[in-house]
Amino acid sequence: GYGKVEEGEFYNKDPTGRRTGNRCNPTVAETLTKTLLDAEAAASKNQVDKKVYLTKKMLMEKIDEIRGAVMICYPMGLPEWDNIRLALEDNEELSGTQWSNEHLDPETAQLWWAGKQMLPGNKLKDHLGKNEKTKIVGKLQKKGSGAPSREPVVDAETQKSMLSFYHKKQEEQKKLQEDEDDAYTNSAWANPNSLKAHFSGVGNLRFR
Repeated sequence: GYGKVEEGEFYNKDPTGRRTGNRCNPTVAETLTKTLLDAEAAASKNQVDKKVYLTKKMLMEKIDEIRGAVMICYPMGLPEWDNIRLALEDNEELSGTQWSNEHLDPETAQLWWAGKQMLPGNKLKDHLGKNEKTKIVGKLQKKGSGAPSREPVVDAETQKSMLSFYHKKQEEQKKLQEDEDDAYTNSAWANPNSLKAHFSGVGNLRFR
């Protein structure tokens, strides 16, 4: 443990016990949060739609920006066991965590597309042909993991909207059918006794 911790102005006990609980100034923390959001946006797959290409240089710049924001928050530095420091120094131990399966060794990772491995050293045209407008979705896998699962035809949100639309249509059709059945039942020509009533001179009688 830390022994007796001197509680600072922005103290907030860490439930995990990993940190002393002395937070940085919330105003300064906003800068760190904004920097993290900017880095997340830069690495987002949404950049593909904007035709913004992700490069190693861009990623390293974002990591440097995060490192600078952390130094502003904690000018005295973070302890050597702190996860943030370990991550920035690329010394974080991920084994046994949920992120261990997402960590890929750049030397052995394999790129797959359409159920086939794209071999290192080959050019894209060797796998895709010479059509420069072709768009593909490739996936990186750990060596020996085999081909990744195929992408769904539609994403989860679109599928949810489609199911909602079909359900609404089914309800509308059901209501329309019920209305048609009611109209048939209540119509004079559908009354089996209408012919008898006509010749007997009684009809359209209603009792209260």
